[in-house]
Amino acid sequence: MSTAKTDWVVTPEMEQEIISVAKRYHDEPHQLMRILLAIQKIAYNSFPREVAVLVSRETGLPEADLYSYITYYAMFSAEPRGKFVIRMCESAPCHVRGAKAVMEAISRTLGIEPGETTKDGRFTLEYCQCLGMCVEAPCILINDKVYKDLTPGRAAKLMEDYMSGEVE
Repeated sequence: MSTAKTDWVVTPEMEQEIISVAKRYHDEPHQLMRILLAIQKIAYNSFPREVAVLVSRETGLPEADLYSYITYYAMFSAEPRGKFVIRMCESAPCHVRGAKAVMEAISRTLGIEPGETTKDGRFTLEYCQCLGMCVEAPCILINDKVYKDLTPGRAAKLMEDYMSGEVE
């Protein structure tokens, strides 16, 4: 398994951004999901302990509460992930409509298996539950963007476009 960014370093710039987001919600702990989504974009698409400590300090929320969210919801990770997190729906409709072949094409193009991150730290490939796009299956989600009605060929081309920087 290849994993990038094993040496999580929270830069001073990142720290300031994280603190700014956390402070914005200091008196609104019910906004935890928004806090975590915003901060995850700053911190390697994940939550290293250093980040959780900062968020806990600024919001007053216990680290344990933060990690209960982070470990429960699939969109969060305590492990480093790539700049582009590619999630493949593994629900029955996607499976019936060819998700396995699409995932194989993506995996082959990126050179990683589900659960892995490319050595350059750009891509993480994951399975997820339903994306809510069953009518247009098979689907993938790349960060916040959904790609529908995929075929292995279209999926491979999409990965090539991301790898070349044509899609950002």
